[in-house]
Amino acid sequence: MFTRRSFLWSSMATAVISRAPRTLAREPQRGQSESADIGPLPPSIAALGSMRDQATPITNEERLARIERAKVLMREAKIDALMLSGGTSMAYFTNMRWGGSERLFAVVIPVKGDPFFVCPAFEEERAEELIAMGPFAGDKADIRTWQEDESPYERLGQGLKDRGIASGRLGVEETVRFVFADGVAQAAPQVTIVSGTPVTAGCRMIKDEHEIALMRLASQATLKVYDAVFRALAPGMTQNTVSGLIAQAYRRVGFPGYASVQVGPYTALPHGSIQPQTIKEGTIIMVDDGCTVEGYQSDITRTFVLGRATDKMHAVFDIVKRAQTAALQAARPGVPLERLDAVARKVIVDAGYGPGYTFFSHRLGHGMGMDGHEWPYLVKNNMFGWEKALTLQPGMVFSDEPGIYIRGEFGVRLEDDLRVTSDGAELFTPQSESLERPFGASR
Repeated sequence: MFTRRSFLWSSMATAVISRAPRTLAREPQRGQSESADIGPLPPSIAALGSMRDQATPITNEERLARIERAKVLMREAKIDALMLSGGTSMAYFTNMRWGGSERLFAVVIPVKGDPFFVCPAFEEERAEELIAMGPFAGDKADIRTWQEDESPYERLGQGLKDRGIASGRLGVEETVRFVFADGVAQAAPQVTIVSGTPVTAGCRMIKDEHEIALMRLASQATLKVYDAVFRALAPGMTQNTVSGLIAQAYRRVGFPGYASVQVGPYTALPHGSIQPQTIKEGTIIMVDDGCTVEGYQSDITRTFVLGRATDKMHAVFDIVKRAQTAALQAARPGVPLERLDAVARKVIVDAGYGPGYTFFSHRLGHGMGMDGHEWPYLVKNNMFGWEKALTLQPGMVFSDEPGIYIRGEFGVRLEDDLRVTSDGAELFTPQSESLERPFGASR
């Protein structure tokens, strides 16, 4: 699962390792397994069984329903067609995954008429194979190919003209590269380019029961992995050894996933550090991230201590847990999203860890679904792409992850995934019990 968090980590790793001494350069990067050093699987990890048979794939009938929902939102936003190019939204609607490239591959979904594709000519057969796996299987796909010395934007502009959108409004999905959107604007100057976020996020931020079931399963799998690895931890392990154990545990449950592991003072950095770290008795440890189940994500953080935590650690843990609980209890349909951040932040600030972002240095949470971070967000001024502030709606899923980070000492973050219900909210996983018993009586 490649998230914004893992991108930040890998970017830092590239910069630091390139100028690091040899001892650091030999350390595996985050997410890599040290299987050669781990040896036989610890009993708690070996006991894990596959959960694959509990996951039911999304069907093409469900994707067709998503497309119809998108058309409703397009009419409301006065958008005549939606342009997707690679990325998760394309997979969400079409079951197609197309890697990023300087060559334009796009699908355009008009409000009226059939979709069409713009594709490099040498990729046409591959495109046909992928289209046949999606909701347009069985239809003769309209694929507009372009040779290397031709303009893909002219092909796209002609496709719009053929559907009566020569001077309409084209919604562009937010991850489409600027060069692609600008190329369309230059080739079809009568077309108005607008944000497609109200359509794509408008669909994706409300999960149906099938999506909820997949995300719940992902969260449960992550907690099982964390629990098994927690029972296998021992002083002297490095953060990379623990990441390797987590990778092996995910292989046992049958879902791709990984986690970052931070130790001691590095837990005070919300996204951690690449510096070598070793677990000791009484040292605080933070484990974060999740797995993917049929394209849907989990994101869970547990902070714990092997042995006995200090009184200060206990006090900070209790504040963070109260903040997480306050946000959960405040969540219900109709509540402004920023309200949850404010409620949790007030608990932390009133306990002496303020003001503002001083110790709780990030937003309360992010939307979740096929991306680990997606619209909308639990933070003040969460309005981009919409005319008014968003409110909670049934089917929205967020991380609920308050934290307190005391630089040079330690940090505590507790993160579970929260679903908005018809009359409140629920967490997919039980809250952490304590620093010494993060999974109850498991250790």
